[in-house]
Amino acid sequence: MIDILIVEDNKELANLLCDFLRAENYTVSIAQTGEKALSLYEKYGARLIVLDILLPGIDGFSVCSKIRSQSNTPIIIVSAKTEKDDKLNGLLLGADDYIEKPYDIDIMLAKIKGIFKRRYSLDEITDGNITINKESRTAYKNGNQLEITAKEFELLLLLVENKGRTLSKEYIFNQVWGSDSFSEQQTLTVHIKWLRAKIEEDPKNPQRILTVWGVGYKFV
Repeated sequence: MIDILIVEDNKELANLLCDFLRAENYTVSIAQTGEKALSLYEKYGARLIVLDILLPGIDGFSVCSKIRSQSNTPIIIVSAKTEKDDKLNGLLLGADDYIEKPYDIDIMLAKIKGIFKRRYSLDEITDGNITINKESRTAYKNGNQLEITAKEFELLLLLVENKGRTLSKEYIFNQVWGSDSFSEQQTLTVHIKWLRAKIEEDPKNPQRILTVWGVGYKFV
């Protein structure tokens, strides 16, 4: 699931906001039309939408109405349309906030952080299309809950929390199964295979859980 979907036809403004958000470790996608925004949302989902009104094709009000009809995803409307009727229309359609352009980037970041703090548990980790909830011990791909065992969950959590780091097989085995476990390290290889089958687009050509030959595994 995407953290933030920016719907903005001004490339420069969209890229600027995207850069600031990615610097704050959010996953971000950009759509320059309403149609593209709805397509991305349907395919990947989003935890928050920053939505312009004046878009080619379907306008922002229609996008807001469509998304709100099927979910309570937070929506911040950002627009040069500053008339009272426009603001009321956006809020009545279900937007959580309406910000006028040009806006202060620090104010925007503060509003986004506030929404994430209020709406989403600190026990939840999202990386690309994978979301892990540590409290409920559940994991999701593209918003759909995965059917994983307790050990698969612990293995996935360990890898994601150490993203980019190569973890040795010994370290992973001891963390997930315990150094005094009666299981053998071969069970790690089997669980990696099962996990790849559930989160990779092509398990035979993994792009998320990589094998570091002679050492162990790395999540990227």
